[in-house]
Amino acid sequence: MAYRRSDVEETALFAKKFVRYEEGAKKYSMGLSKFQALAREAKATYKVDKLVLVNCELFEKYLETFREF
Repeated sequence: MAYRRSDVEETALFAKKFVRYEEGAKKYSMGLSKFQALAREAKATYKVDKLVLVNCELFEKYLETFREF
């Protein structure tokens, strides 16, 4: 069974622990500015010089606090 290249790349994206803002916005299906704001509120951002990475594990824990029952 063959896999398309786009499927493999998408799977790799979801396996990452750290993502950049654009990747994270795509991964969580939200706008870039909303993802940036939530990542900062979650204190899941790491800034190295001009590079900002978001820890997906911390972000997901924060995102779970918005769950409606």
